Amino acid sequence: MPLSPNEIKERAAAFAHKWAGEDSERAEAQSFWNDFFAVFGVERKRVAVFEKQVQLARAGEKLRQGRIDCFWKGTLLVEHKSAGADLDRAVDAAYGKKGFAADAERVAFLFDLYRQTTSLLPAAPAAKRRGRSPRHGD
Repeated sequence: MPLSPNEIKERAAAFAHKWAGEDSERAEAQSFWNDFFAVFGVERKRVAVFEKQVQLARAGEKLRQGRIDCFWKGTLLVEHKSAGADLDRAVDAAYGKKGFAADAERVAFLFDLYRQTTSLLPAAPAAKRRGRSPRHGD
């Protein structure tokens, strides 16, 4: 049975309180993510794996083997970092793109990827108008 929004809110508050002081990337990462999934009533082991081995590539060029901290196919990719860590390298590695000229370019790239991933339908081309458009009330 799905959790109610109030129950999720209560679990999220308890989760935030529990993990507020943790700042080590490695020490508690897997416990953190198990607890995170539990906020939503999801058993992490049913949907996601830790330390998923992947081939890192850029523009089709194989670079090296790597690992994703937590991976839920088609839904979530986690690169767990310590509090205050620079996330630019993790983002670049996760999405296989490097050399952004500025933060705005990186953000635009990520939003475009998000739009492509979450869009239910492909973007429709603008419709061509023929003749006169009907007026409101005609």
